[in-house]
Amino acid sequence: MLYNNLPSLDLHGIDRDYARILINDFINDNYKIKNTKVVIIHGIGTGIIRKTTQETLKKNNLVEEYKIDNFNPGMTVVTIKKP
Repeated sequence: MLYNNLPSLDLHGIDRDYARILINDFINDNYKIKNTKVVIIHGIGTGIIRKTTQETLKKNNLVEEYKIDNFNPGMTVVTIKKP
């Protein structure tokens, strides 16, 4: 699947607490405008932001599913529930 045309959130250089806020706001905004697929770019690094991303998505009621991209482990593809 081509992800270039999907809305994306880049978390490079962001700390954990701010990342949680940005992720939840990003999911909420995309839910409101009825986007069902989005991409969160967290990078590879030490894995702290990836782990924070997954924990945040797991707790968000608007998220149907999420998975790390097979070809780019530095990004997570999120499916948002339909309104």
